[in-house]
Amino acid sequence: MGANDGIVSTASLLVGVAAAGTGRSNVLIAGVAGLVSGAISMAAGEYVSVSSQSDTENADLEREKGELATMPERELRELQGIYESRGLDPALAMQVAQQLTAHGDLTAHARDELGISEMTTARPIQAALASAATFSVGAVLPLVTTAVVPYGSVIPAVSALSLVFLAALGMLSAQAGGASIMRGALRVTFWGALAMALTALVGRMVGAVV
Repeated sequence: MGANDGIVSTASLLVGVAAAGTGRSNVLIAGVAGLVSGAISMAAGEYVSVSSQSDTENADLEREKGELATMPERELRELQGIYESRGLDPALAMQVAQQLTAHGDLTAHARDELGISEMTTARPIQAALASAATFSVGAVLPLVTTAVVPYGSVIPAVSALSLVFLAALGMLSAQAGGASIMRGALRVTFWGALAMALTALVGRMVGAVV
């Protein structure tokens, strides 16, 4: 998703500025500015979102810790009920609950009652860096295209190659999720093409007025 955003937003910006007839240097400056601001925006948004998730997880863990301290028997039976719902008979479910509680009651409740584990816990900084990195990788592709093709071919070249990149990413995402590859590719290329077309139209109108 981050790479898709990087391609669509940066390619649209480049096409829009190029359509205004401002020259290659201005187009590249706008593209670099779009890459930097977009990566920072993605990182900040992801950090805030995942931090909120982390705060919720920590609050749930604190509440669970208090319940374990004040109502251990009820919490034990709560675990037993969870394991019974997964197919264990009552005696075995209680035995499993007792053994897991003995090895770490909060860990057992966090994993099986709250759905929080070491692998799934929220990591705001890691999420922010990953989001910024994927956006930047996507944004670099139309930027490099703008820098190397003849200036008169910037708009068609950036548009065509960006749509190719988007289609490839859409296919990979669909394949990873077990969805229709063609539907995934068409969906992302349609919206990418629409974004670039509208931005080019606005750029041409603004360029004509200025």
